[in-house]
Amino acid sequence: MIEKLMERMMKKKKIESMTKKMASEMMITIELATKKYQVNISKPMSLAITVEFMSNKSTSNDDAVSQPNHFSASFAASKPMQVGDFIGDTQQGGSCNVNELTINPHCNGTHTETIAHICDFNHELSTTIADINLAPLIPCLLVSIKPIAASDSIDSYTPALVKGDRLITCAALESLLENYSNEQLQALVIRTLPNNKDKCAQAYNQNNQPPFFSREAILYLNERSVEHLLVDIPSLDRLHDDGLLTCHHLFWQVEEGQHQANKRNLVNKTITEMVFIDNHISDGYYFLNLQMPAFISDAAPSRPVLYSCTILATEPSYET
Repeated sequence: MIEKLMERMMKKKKIESMTKKMASEMMITIELATKKYQVNISKPMSLAITVEFMSNKSTSNDDAVSQPNHFSASFAASKPMQVGDFIGDTQQGGSCNVNELTINPHCNGTHTETIAHICDFNHELSTTIADINLAPLIPCLLVSIKPIAASDSIDSYTPALVKGDRLITCAALESLLENYSNEQLQALVIRTLPNNKDKCAQAYNQNNQPPFFSREAILYLNERSVEHLLVDIPSLDRLHDDGLLTCHHLFWQVEEGQHQANKRNLVNKTITEMVFIDNHISDGYYFLNLQMPAFISDAAPSRPVLYSCTILATEPSYET
């Protein structure tokens, strides 16, 4: 009798605990193709690298604080606004803080690019960040890949591969994506291995060249209808590629060497570079919220956010 009573009490406590947990979490249901997903929007997981701006008190790039850097560009910097007697710094006697920021979106942190990155701005299909039309939640797969030496792959690149190049290959992507439908791959996040927080302040240059994608890898992603590609490297392309940006051209299907878009259905595709995916975020299926400012620009700082999800059991249908 006592055992049964204790069992009931434990069961009641478990139910109360589960109910309390569900009440504190906001869930939504999304129907995609033939599946239904329960998405937990109470626990956002940001993939954006936090950028700590170099202040005007710093004397050189060597004094910069935590921010990544690509192509030896100037560091992102901040200084108080000054107009007449007004200074936007409370520590210098100002009434409030008003900072002027200097940033290169492509080289100073997490950023999203549009087809305008490689196309003439005055072209009718050269979509800018302000023009991009995104769903608030996008089906998204996160995978981890260890780049390999180019000499160990049959894949190619333009210009020709050289000793020391490391590739994200078509074969690696095929093995990871084969069990997912094209509908599930509207967005793809790629974490390169090894993965550590040094990426958040990494300087990519001639002495520290990151891996990049092969031609075949990008062509495969196009076959799989990937619309939004997010990577933790500073570029899809090799650091020094003779200015060809081969993989960018392939992704947006813009003829190599040309700067005019020719396919209207591709202008909403985006590339997001320099994300950081913490190791506590597991590979798997998520929904993505890609946050960007309304800049009339080919690129802008961005904040990609992942939300975990579970597939809901579907009820069998019966013909009558």
